[in-house]
Order: sequence, then structure tokens, then C-alpha cells
Amino acid sequence: VQLQACGGGLVQAGGSLRLSCAASGLTFSGWTMGWFRQAPGKEREFVGALIWSGVSTYYAESVKGRFTIFRDSAKNTMYLQMNSLKPEDTGVYYCAADDRIPPPTDWRVYDYWGKGTQVTVSS
Repeated sequence: VQLQACGGGLVQAGGSLRLSCAASGLTFSGWTMGWFRQAPGKEREFVGALIWSGVSTYYAESVKGRFTIFRDSAKNTMYLQMNSLKPEDTGVYYCAADDRIPPPTDWRVYDYWGKGTQVTVSS
């Protein structure tokens, strides 16, 4: 299984970025695909997730209303659209996959991880 996240960068507060996570090596139907982030000196935290074969999405309170997770099944790719970015959104963003439903929020239980992509939001 391979997950590859990309799309990070430097953006001013209030700006937007879209991250993508290309997945391969598994039939992800029924799997949870999640986004996590880790700021310097802090523990990795749950950002949001979706169930690959469903329509439900789940978000951390800190990003609700600003971030949107969606997928393109034909491309086996998940996206994280981030709007109204804040400096506290800065961190390395990771995508991950797990076969548990509903989506776990504990990063430790996820089975597969992609390499992170850096998001830096300047004030």
C-alpha cells in the first residue's frame, strides 16, 4: 500500500491550499482515509477523515467549516481543501488509511501512512 501526499506550501493567513493523497495497492472500499497534522513540538492530531465507499466526512472541531475532505474514486485520490487558513494550521500534514469504521481519531491505530507535506501559514 502506498499513500503519497502533496500540495503543501507557504500561504498567508486567510489563504487556501489543497492537499492531495494518491493511494495505491489496495481496494479502499470500506476503509477510512484520514488526514492528520503535526506541528513542531506537538503530538500528531486528527484533522479529518472520510470513509472511502461512503459519503460521510468527519472533522476536528478546529477545522470544521474551513476544511473539506473529498475524493476522486477514479483517480484513487483523496483531497483536503483548506480555506481561511490560520497560523495555527501550520504543520506537516499526513494522509493515512485504516480499515476501522467509523474513522479513528487516534493516529496510533492507522495502518498505512504517506510521507508528510509541509503547510506553513504566515500571519
